[in-house]
Formats: sequence, C-alpha cells, structure tokens
Amino acid sequence: MTARDGAGGKGAGARGKRPGERGTGLRSVAGQVFALEALIALLVIAAAVFVTFYQARSDTQRDAEVRSLAVAEAFAKAPGVDAALASPDPTVVLQKRAEETRRATGVDFIAVLSRDGVRYTDSDPELIGRRATGDLSRAVVDGESYTELFRGAPNDAVRAVVPVVTDQGRIVGMVTSGVEVENITDAVRDRLPLLIGAAGGALVLAVGGAALVSRRLRRQTHGLGPTEMTRMKEHHEAVLHAVREGVLIVGPDRRLLLANDEARRLLGLTPDMERRHVSELGLDARTVELLESGRSATDEVHRAGDRLLAVSVRPTLPAGRESGCVMTMRDTTELAALSGRAAVARGRLQLLYEAGVRIGTTLEVVRTAEELAEVAVPRFADFATVELLEPVLRGEEPPSSSPATTEMRRTALSGLRPDQPLQPVGDTIRFDVRSTPMATALNAGHAVAQAELASAEGWREQDPEGAAQALAYGMHSLLTVPLLARGVVLGMANFWRADTPEPFGEEDLSFAEELAARAAVAIDNARRFTREHAMAVTLQRSLLPRVLPLQSAVDVSYRYLPAKAGVGGDWFDVIPLPGARVALVVGDVVGHGLHAAATMGRLRTAVHNFSTLDVPPDELLGHLDELTGRIDDRESEGPDGEERRREEGITGATCLYAIYDPASGVCTVASAGHPGPALVAPDGRVDFPELAPGLPLGLGLGDVPFEATELLLPEGSKLVLFTDGLLEDRGRDLDTGLGLLRSALARPDRSPEQTCADVLATLLSPTPRDDIALLVARTRLLDRERIAEWEVARDPSAVSPVRNAAAAKLSEWGLDGLAFTAELVLSELITNAVRYGADPVRVRLLHDRTLICEVSDGSSTSPHLRHAAATDEGGRGLYLVAQYADRWGTRYGRRGKTIWAELRVGADDAEPVVTAVPDLDALEDLAW
Repeated sequence: MTARDGAGGKGAGARGKRPGERGTGLRSVAGQVFALEALIALLVIAAAVFVTFYQARSDTQRDAEVRSLAVAEAFAKAPGVDAALASPDPTVVLQKRAEETRRATGVDFIAVLSRDGVRYTDSDPELIGRRATGDLSRAVVDGESYTELFRGAPNDAVRAVVPVVTDQGRIVGMVTSGVEVENITDAVRDRLPLLIGAAGGALVLAVGGAALVSRRLRRQTHGLGPTEMTRMKEHHEAVLHAVREGVLIVGPDRRLLLANDEARRLLGLTPDMERRHVSELGLDARTVELLESGRSATDEVHRAGDRLLAVSVRPTLPAGRESGCVMTMRDTTELAALSGRAAVARGRLQLLYEAGVRIGTTLEVVRTAEELAEVAVPRFADFATVELLEPVLRGEEPPSSSPATTEMRRTALSGLRPDQPLQPVGDTIRFDVRSTPMATALNAGHAVAQAELASAEGWREQDPEGAAQALAYGMHSLLTVPLLARGVVLGMANFWRADTPEPFGEEDLSFAEELAARAAVAIDNARRFTREHAMAVTLQRSLLPRVLPLQSAVDVSYRYLPAKAGVGGDWFDVIPLPGARVALVVGDVVGHGLHAAATMGRLRTAVHNFSTLDVPPDELLGHLDELTGRIDDRESEGPDGEERRREEGITGATCLYAIYDPASGVCTVASAGHPGPALVAPDGRVDFPELAPGLPLGLGLGDVPFEATELLLPEGSKLVLFTDGLLEDRGRDLDTGLGLLRSALARPDRSPEQTCADVLATLLSPTPRDDIALLVARTRLLDRERIAEWEVARDPSAVSPVRNAAAAKLSEWGLDGLAFTAELVLSELITNAVRYGADPVRVRLLHDRTLICEVSDGSSTSPHLRHAAATDEGGRGLYLVAQYADRWGTRYGRRGKTIWAELRVGADDAEPVVTAVPDLDALEDLAW
C-alpha cells in the first residue's frame, strides 16, 4: 500500500464514524455478543463436520465389511470350489474365476487359501504360494465366517474370511475378500468438499445473523462496553441525585428529556414535567428564550424566583446538526455579594504569583530590588522605593544592631510618572526621627500603614522640605515594610499612593509583608552570591598567572573573564621549557564557585610540576590523569566518600597541553577532552586542526592513552587556545560559536593583543554563563644563524674537534666570555655520551636569551649528580656542569635522551670557585 492509499483508508474510516460514536471492537457489548455468537456457531459447525466425517467413515467401513463377507461367502459356496481345492493345481482352476468375481463385485482382492493359509489365488500374482498373515484359526478350526480390520502386509484392509466346506462337512480351505483401508479413506475424502462447503455456508449464515444482531445491539448501546455501561449507569445516578449543580437535558423538539434533583429544586419542577415543552415548565422568559434559540451560553445570570442562577448551555451534537441541548445551573445568590472581595483577592494572589516569577531572576542585589519596585507599580502602589543597607549592596553580612539600620542607600525607584518628588536612586536615606513610619516598621519588625500622610508628624519632621513637596505632589498614603531575612534587616520597601484615591488599609499589610518576604529572600540570596562570587573571583585570579614568564618562542596575550553566574574553573598557563621551547596550557574544571577555583589551582600546580619532567604532551596528560584519579579515590574514602567525591573531586576536568619548539617550528598538542586550538596562518587563513580528543581527566580510564598531534607552524602563525565558555552560550551552539570565532580570527596583521580584543568583541555576551579563558600565541622561529649542530662519532678523540668548533661558533656569536664555561660543559656532556651512551650522538648549541648546550644520544640511561671522594679518580664531571650552568637537566625522546645545560648570557656574576680544575683535555678522562 502506498502512502496515498494509507491516507485514503484512514480518511475513509474517519468519515464513516460519526462524532461521539464509539468503536465496535471487542470491548463493546455488541462486539462481545458478535464474537460469542460467531464462536458458538464455529464450534457447532466444526463439531458437526467432525461427527459427519467420522460417521461417513464408519458407514463406509461397515459397508465394506458387509460387501466383503457376501463376496467371500458366495465364492466359497460356489459350485466346484471345493472340488478345485482337492485338485492337483487349484490355482489353474480358481485364479481366473477369482479375478472375474473380484472385478464384478468391486472388492479389492479375493484370495483362496489352503487350510494352512497358503494362497492359491490372489489379485497380486506375486503373492500366490505365500502364506497369508493373521489369525485364521476361527475359520479353519471353528468353521466360522467373520470380518476383521486387518493390519499387515501387503496392505491394511477390511477382510472377510469364510471356510470352504465340502458336502461331507469337511473344511478344505478358505476364501478371503476385502477392501483396502486406503480406498475406504479415499471414498470418505471425496465427500469432504461437499461437507466443507455446507459447513462454510452454515458458518456464513450464522456469522451474518450474529452481525445483524450485533449491529442492532450496537445502535442500541452506542458501542459501549460492559464496564462503560456500568459506569454510565453510575454517572447517570450521580448526575440525577448526587451532583449539586442543576442539569436539564432538552431534546431537538425543545421538550424536556431529563432534569436532575438539583434542577427540580432550583426551578421548582415536578416529576410530571418530563416530555413537556420548555415553554410549559414555568421558567423565566429569558431562560425559555435561551433554550428555544439553540445558542450556547456560559455563566449567564438568570432569575428563578428569588434566586440568581449562573446558566451555561451547550448543544448535545456538533454545530450544524439539529440537536438538543444541555443546560447546567448553579445558585450564585450568595456569591454575588462576595464577588467584589474575591476579585481583589484574586488580583493580589496573581500579583504574588507574578512577584515569585519576576523577583530574583538574576543574582544581582540591585536588579532584585528594582524588580520588587517594578512588580508593585501600578497594581498595588503608585510609587515604590527600595532602600538597602550598604553592607548588603557589597555582599557582606548585614549588621544585627538597630542603630546601624537608621541609614540606608536608595537602590530602586519605580512610579507611574517620572516627575516624582522622591529622592533619587543612590541617595542616602536616614531615619533619625523614631516616630516616622519607616523607623516604626524597622523597630517593630512588621509593616506599618500610614493612611493619611498629612497627619504623620514624625515623617514631616524628618525632612520638612521633602515632605512638603510630596504632599503638594499628591502623595497621601504610605505603607512601609522592612525586608527581613533570617531575622536580620536587609533594608526596607516603601509603597506610596498619589493617583489612587483609596488609602492603604489593614487588609494591605499582610499582602505587603508577603511581597517583602519573598523579595527579601531573593535579595539575601543575591547578597550571598555576590559575596561568594567576589571571593571566588579573588581566589581564581590569585591562582592564575599574574605575569607571564619571559621567553622568546611566542608573543602571548590572554584574557580571563569570570561568568556572571559564578566563577568556574577555567585556567591557562605559559611555561618556559628547556631548549628555548614553551608550553601553552588551557583547561576547564566542571562547576562553579570556590571549589572549582580551588580545583583549578590544584591542576595548574600539578601541570607545573609535571612540566619539569620535560615529557611529551601525551605523557604529561597521562601523569595528570593518573594523579587526578588518585585524588578522587582519596576524596571518596570514608562513610560519605562518594558524596564528597562528587562535591570535591576533580572528575570532569579537561586540559589542552601544547609544546612549541622555535628551533624547528613544530608544535606538539594533546587534549584530554578539551576543544582543540584554532590555527591562524600569517595570511589570515583560519584552521581548526583535528586532534585525538582524549577523555576528560579523572575518569579512571587509564588504559586509553592520550595521543599527541604535531603541527608545523610557519613563523608569525597564531595559536589560539580557549575554553568552551567562549563558544557556547544561551541561544548559541558550538558550531555557531566556531563560525563566529573563525570570522573574528580571519584578519591578518593583527597582534595577539588586538586578536584577543577582536575575539571578545565578536563572541562575548553581556552575561556569559561560563568562564572564558583565551590565550593567543604568535610564533617565532629561532634564527638559523643562532643554531649550531654537530654529529659526533663514538670515539674519545672526536670530543676535542667538536669542542673547538663550538668555541669558534661562540666567538662568531660574540660570546667569547662564555667560551671556557661552554667548552667545559660540552666536554663533560660529550665525553659521557661517547663513553656510556649509544649512537647517534649529536650536539646542539642554541643562542637565545641564554646559551643552551644540548648533547643527545640513543641511550635512555640518565646520569646522576654525585660528590666524588678525595681518592676517586673520576666522578666530578656532572658536578662541574652543575656548578657552571644556571640550569641543567635531562629530557627523554621517543628514542634516547638529551642532556641540556643553560649558561647565562651577558652575566656579570663571578664564576663559581672550583678547586683544582684541570685542563679541558684532562677533563675528558674523568669518569661520571
């Protein structure tokens, strides 16, 4: 079936079913009756077919028995049979005769047997001479003729056995004849089509009759099931007797069909009113007109005697079809007197509901106070002001002493008109006179209403000039209520009426206190958040880098912006590494607040510590992930460990770690669940290199290694690292953020500082919901003229030429003052590599901010600094390196290691004093 066919079928079904009509499935009474009648008919017909079939089989078998016995007796008593049995060859005499008789009588076989059961004749010549199976003693011994159902070779059959008796009464043989069972079954099977056809016809007639009965029953029951009919009966009884609302049902001819007890009571109807026209029921003329018109109505007020009824009328069938109607009514005589007060109460409840929705939408103290003032105007007051204590505005704990609450800052003001005489926002409001309504409310701790401001002597005394202006403006009533949270005063709210003629009364006090209580909770929450946010921001900024370290590999600019909803755990770092390299790090900790900031500090410290190992980014993230898992495991120890782990663990943190080498221009990047960087080419082309994403830190999946990606960066490229707060925000997904970031970065000839400004101007929302960390690094390449490299053969004699070449290169760079120290360091490092390392051995000098000496070999064995005894012939080489170099260390590569040492360039410091320093050639003989 095509989609069009399916739609058509569905539409047809929908058109064929009248509105309000129930289905005809098995759940309805009609459906159940139909199913029961059809099932009974099917069972009766099936039983009849079964009985008829087996009766026919039995009759056919019985006919076969009679016929077989008659044929066998006739042939056994035929003249000459006994004489033939006595002849030398009975088969010759009897075989042809037996076959002619079999064909004439229609039996399947006739066999003549000897007394001992050997066949003289048979329809199958191959059986002649063979002994017949079965018990034949009844015919041979007893001389009895009988029939039986024979089971055996050659075929199952209904067989008759008759003895052949001579005139002298002697049994000389037997005759058997019969019909095979298979032929009996075929004969019965031939009758099946007729039998099945008759049964099918009977079933069709029975089902058709049941369908007619079911259809009539469905119309009468409207397709309802037994449960629905029972429920409808219960509903009918409830509507008639239990419902406390009057119900009238009127037919299409406008005659009364049903009236429940309440309708009879309200309208004064008697039991004999049913089937009368509505005009004969004694109803009000307007009510009669409404019922005769057929129109709908909702809560129209009609009179019934001395009662006022709220009447609603609805048709019983859909519009456009002639139908009756249902009229419901309720007595509203008493409600009419309460409607005015109920409307006011509903308005106040609605206003309280709106206040709960509108106040506290942000966690800002000032904005929450403004929302309180805006909610109250104009539905409760013509003007509203909110004053808060100075500590509350700063997020601090409000003072608990009363004298401290006599001075507040006006924080919000809302009114019907802008030309109001009240003090503006930002002014200090004082309550020095204790008889003012404000001071009275603060001291009492509840709302105070001043119905007539002109008679408020204390208020006029507090500010005579301002009071005179307010009265001249038309201010005539005031309601003031303190803002209390946890029993402590946060401020107060003042509601004024000028245009509204009614003054504030006692009924307004409870509403004002409820409104102020809700607002006070929201203000206190905002105050707490302000305090925690300030603490978290302070902690976060103290944990982030304050000054970026000096290095020559990249020009770096950065931005960190905390979220308005709370400081998160975003962070970044720039870490100088040996060999003029630099590590760029950015990370994100799930969550907000002090814990996220503290967790960020732990991760940043761990990255700094691991960076001293000078391992590739993927290995560093592996160490960091293992450390994070151990921290989480320790956090989960104890009875409340799992809850503490969820609150204080590090699970969910991400990190991106990149190492840039200015000597080669290669940047190696690895990610632990963090978004990859953006790469801006010198011509402004922006790419987002694909990285192996890795898993966030602390998931306990240490068996899944992190993967590093190498990027070759031309000089002047910009590597942009960021957290997801930069891209994702309300109404903006990750793909949209990436598109905006690409457009902001695709501007060539921009410094890192200008790039940071462009990115934030494009992507920063007014109220970011997550922290933003942005790091822009423009790459540099170390001048090839400041790099010197040599391949060293593993021969002690090769040390001196390399040392001399290095001295010449230092002279070329203008570093003659470092020649002796550099030659000493190189001599010791190269000698160690030649003696104890493995091929290949390489030497590299880098002239950067410092002079970097690197010796690499293929061995992974690292030397250790030790102090040689006075009698040792060697062991002082590494000690001398440590004394002369500013820093030294070892880093491991994919194959082998590199021992490096940094020498300060242009330093005026005196060289360390080393006793008994031999010449450089002699140093080559010292052991490590």
